[in-house]
Amino acid sequence: MPLNIKDLAVAADGFGPGERIPDRHAADHGNAAPGIEITGVPAGTAELALILHDPDAPLPQGFTHWVVYGIDPAAPAVPASGGAVREGPNSLGDKAYTGPQPPPGHGTHHYYFWVYALDTPVVGEPSREEFLSAYGDRVIEQNRLVGTYSA
Repeated sequence: MPLNIKDLAVAADGFGPGERIPDRHAADHGNAAPGIEITGVPAGTAELALILHDPDAPLPQGFTHWVVYGIDPAAPAVPASGGAVREGPNSLGDKAYTGPQPPPGHGTHHYYFWVYALDTPVVGEPSREEFLSAYGDRVIEQNRLVGTYSA
């Protein structure tokens, strides 16, 4: 997948780039998905996708916390309540948001909220790995918001 970052931007309720994700979004403190706002959607976008991934997790592929498809480019947001979107499986196999929860003593983890503007709709509800493999060459533009969390 080629790197293409221009105008697409990602923002979350309650924290900014490099800031600590509020406890209410953590798995063991409420597990409430943050509202996500997307701006600068490029022309020709058929659908937006969001993947929340923790590459610091002590697993070979890191840990995927949230996979969201069907984000309307004309109303580019993922409300905290979910809204009219489709969720793919996270690393637990659940089609839901699972908040940050690094292992005790594992230090600060970085949580990447990746947003992808696609030139075609996503079929089904693929996992992160399936999505990147199948749709990597269909990305018009991508960007990310990185938050941090420690136990």
